[in-house]
Amino acid sequence: MSARLLPASAAAFAPRASSVNVVLGSKVEPWLTQTLKRINKVKRPLNSVPQHQRCLTEHLSNEKAIWTLASLMLAKSPEADLRQDENPVVEALFSYQLVHLEAYIVHVDMVLRNEVAYKLTPDTIESLIEHHKDVCGVDSKAATYDWPEKEQQAKKLHEDFVQAINKFVFRTHVSALEGLEEEGAGELLRGKSEEVKTSIMSLMNRPLLPPRPPKADSTIEYLPLLPKPP
Repeated sequence: MSARLLPASAAAFAPRASSVNVVLGSKVEPWLTQTLKRINKVKRPLNSVPQHQRCLTEHLSNEKAIWTLASLMLAKSPEADLRQDENPVVEALFSYQLVHLEAYIVHVDMVLRNEVAYKLTPDTIESLIEHHKDVCGVDSKAATYDWPEKEQQAKKLHEDFVQAINKFVFRTHVSALEGLEEEGAGELLRGKSEEVKTSIMSLMNRPLLPPRPPKADSTIEYLPLLPKPP
């Protein structure tokens, strides 16, 4: 799905819209009907496309319609400050934290792309930005040698991450809506969480690249040949 097909609420730093953009085709898939019947607290008619669209839009536009896309085990502090313990359970408890990647749906397209698009919540974005600054950034600088522009490059790396994580939109097949629960919340099924983890970690672990060291002068000087004795 190209960016131009997404609503304005999917743009970086854009607030959540009051209503989710839902586009259904001329025929409703049976699984969607069953899903909506399962989560409806009050029985309501689902005999036409407009009825399905209205019902789905209401559920996804609920302020409590927050999805858990995945969970990441992240270090609480830079590698140099992590607690070392003979007991791996104790070490994990003191050194790592579980961060849930929460998001809300911004777009459902069952006509052109058969996709659903998720945008991370502000709280999730804030947590990831804080981790990138306090942990990833420190580790990146510790793993590289010093050069004059190092601090400037590290700052730019973090600024690029802030932009990237705010632009991040996870798009997947509309069948993900089978994970829909009451009040529009839900979880990703069929291993889609791994795709989210991979995408987020690839943004978070972009390395700080120092300039290439100058090549050593490999010029070989040859001594002039002495004249042969007469």
